[in-house]
Parts: sequence; C-alpha cells; structure tokens
Amino acid sequence: MSRIVLSWLLEFLPFPNLTRPFRRPRRCLRPSPLPLPAPIGGPEAGAGARPSNLGPWNDMEKETEKGKAGHGEQNGLNVSRSKSICETVNGSHEYTIKGFSLAKGMGSGKYMSSDTFAVGGFQWAIYFYPDGKNPEDNSLYVSVFIALASEGTDVRALFELTMIDQSGKGNHKVHSHFERALEGGPYTLKYRGSMWGYKRFYRRTALETSDYLKDDCLVMHCTVGVVRNRIETPTQFSINVPSSDLGQCLKELLKSGIGSDIVFQVGDETFQAHKQILAARSPVFNAQFFGLIGNPDVDRVIVDDVEPPVFKEPPVFKAMLIFIYSDELPDVHELIGSVSMSTSTIIIQHLLAAADRYGLERLSLLCEAKLCEGITADTVATTLALAEQHQCVQLKNVCLKFIAIRENLGAVMQTEGFDYLEATCPTVLAELLETVAVVDDDSGSACRKRSVSSNLGLNSLDSVDVSGRRLRRRM
Repeated sequence: MSRIVLSWLLEFLPFPNLTRPFRRPRRCLRPSPLPLPAPIGGPEAGAGARPSNLGPWNDMEKETEKGKAGHGEQNGLNVSRSKSICETVNGSHEYTIKGFSLAKGMGSGKYMSSDTFAVGGFQWAIYFYPDGKNPEDNSLYVSVFIALASEGTDVRALFELTMIDQSGKGNHKVHSHFERALEGGPYTLKYRGSMWGYKRFYRRTALETSDYLKDDCLVMHCTVGVVRNRIETPTQFSINVPSSDLGQCLKELLKSGIGSDIVFQVGDETFQAHKQILAARSPVFNAQFFGLIGNPDVDRVIVDDVEPPVFKEPPVFKAMLIFIYSDELPDVHELIGSVSMSTSTIIIQHLLAAADRYGLERLSLLCEAKLCEGITADTVATTLALAEQHQCVQLKNVCLKFIAIRENLGAVMQTEGFDYLEATCPTVLAELLETVAVVDDDSGSACRKRSVSSNLGLNSLDSVDVSGRRLRRRM
C-alpha cells in the first residue's frame, strides 16, 4: 500500500526529473557536491552573480515563495518577528486631609505626606504643602507633589492630580498627562525622593472658600502610570489547553462512592470515602489510618461534635469532604438549599473549626476569608471568639477592628454573641480596648476609651491577666 501511495505522489506532484530512479555513480567514493544556489535577488543581484544551477527547482521556488512568506519566510529566508510595546502600569491613591484649617501656619517648605502606595513595582507618596513649597510664594499657594518613595533609577511615569469637588457638581480640579501628548515624553524620576508636581497648585484663599473643602476636609486623588517596555513575540500556531477538571472528577468519585473503603457515620447520615485520598490531604486522617497507632483496616468511623445541632442533615462534614476531594470551598446553598446569611455564617464557622481539627490549613484560610466578607454586628462577636480559640490571627484582627469602629461597638455589645465572647475569651476584651484606642485617635479618644471601659464592665484602673481574671491596680 505504501509503495502505491509513493508512486502516486511521484506521478502527480510537481517534482520534475524525480520520476527516474536514482543511480549512484559506481566510481565515486563520495557524493558529488551540490550545485551552489543562485544569490538572493536572482540575476538582478548585480555583476558577478553566479547563475543558478538548480534547474527545474527554480520554478517551484517561485510558485511557493508566497506560501513561505506567510509562514515566516521571505525570499527563501526564515524571518522571525517581535514587537516592542510601551505601556503604563496604572494605580491610584486617594488622600484625605481632615482638619485642613489646622494645617495652616506650618511654614513654607513644610509638608504633610500620605501613606505610601505601590504602582508598577515602586512606592509613591503624595506631598501636600499647606503654605507652599517655596518661600518666594509667600504662602499664597498650596503646593502638591508626587514623590518616588522607594529605590529606583530613571523611573519614567505619567501623573494625574485631582482635587475632588465635594459639592457633587463634578467640577474637579484635574491636572493630567494621560490624555495629551507630552513634548518631552513621560517624566523621569532619577532617584528616591524625586518629585513631580505643582508649586502653585491652587491659591489658598480661593481654596478655603471653594467647594473643594467640606467640613474642613480636603480630598486629593492621584493616579500614577509607570512606563514599562515589554517584548511580544507572536506565535504562529497555538493549541488551547482547557483548565484542569481533576477537582470535578474527584467530586464525582466522592459522589458515586466507587472504590470507597471507609464509611463515616455523622448523625443519621453516612458518607463513603477513600482512605488514600483522605490521608494525602489531611495529616489527621493519615495518622488515623496509616500512623504508628492507626488502623489501616478500619472501615467505619463515627464522627461527633462537628455539626451544628440545629441542622437535620450534616452539611459541615459533607462540605469538608467536598473540599478534600476538589480543593474548593463548596457553596452553602448547594449543600442545604436556601438559607439566611446568619445560617450560612454558622455553617462556615463550624467548618473552620472542623478544618482546624483535621489539619486542613487551606480550608481554614478559605473559611476565614468567607467570614471576613460577611462580617456583621450580629455575628462578629462569635466569629472573634472562634478566631481566638483556633488561632486565626488575620480573622481576629479584622474582627477587632470592625468592633472598634464607633458605629459598630454599641450594636455588637447588645448581641448574645458578645456575652458569649466575654464568658469564653475574657482576655480579648483587653485587646479590644487597645484596638479602640488605636482606631479612634482623635481628640476625644481618651474620653471614649473610658466610656468603653465602663460599658465593657472594666474599671479604668482594672486590667485582665492571661487567665481572664480582673486585676485591680494599686494606687
């Protein structure tokens, strides 16, 4: 069959002079050298150009030249292509100055600084000069600058400074370089501390009576675009590779129970699973089935103290198994149908406890993130107690900061969860007082701290030791 196909190709394809059988010279020990090809450009290449000895191959070259050029070849040469792309990596920061009238009188050259913010791999800061940057302006103007706050050399960037109109009319004061061509190109900041901005950004007397000030508060919005150069090399062909469906396949394996070798009894429900998969994902299961004191032959395990008592079905253990097989946090609504936000929070809280119990660190972090998204005054106290009990540092800090906000503190203290927090984690109350003092650092913070102390049931002279007992200071 192969011989027939080859014969057909030799007969019908345009390969001149190839239908004759090839005969090797008898007296030649080495093959004769191939004839030299014609120079690029053919006979028109100029005097001294050698004539082509390729014979009938010249015609085929002309016929396929267009096709070669489309595949990265021109005039018989391979042509590679690349593209340099100049673009900006943009980022913004909003800077608020509260108590603007108190900033006057700082003196020329004295500035207020925003917190640093990252754009394009560099740190930046906004410098605001209430009395101007230069003494010669005699405090008639406010100055605003954007400074490179990290190490960098020849950082090229575009900038936009906007003073927000707080009347709602939208008449913002905007200085932007993003929408117009710059004669000298983007600005170059040579080193750390280099600045760009306006010495005479706005006349101060006009600013004090403008809509840019509201309740003695000024809002500045800054956008930085760091110029980056990158090389793009086009690929002639590509094959789309779909995302992995391993998690979905393992979920189907869990659902079907095929090949299962262990059964978990959770209340009235049973779950079939695979010990090898469980052991690979959880150090607790690994020790239980294959550890020194484990039992690899066990085929049934009774699970207690995992599920909330209010549910007829065990959604927490089921959700944990789904995570073990798929590495994804399942949707609570898919487990037990439509539920309220508070019910969903209760399930996630118990799932976090189960994750800690079975050594599933990633599941614990996913639960922390989920609880952080849905934090409310009704649930934050119980979530804080949970974070304290299971050493969830990030979640604990979020809860403390949420409760310490003036608008939230009173509402949280009226919940049953706060009573539970006070009874189970009394040391957290002392940390809460410290957080309140940090969050609310205005002129009335000391008075508020004393009032919060009394509301929490702590005398201003009392403290709490590590065991939760109140200690009264000696005078």
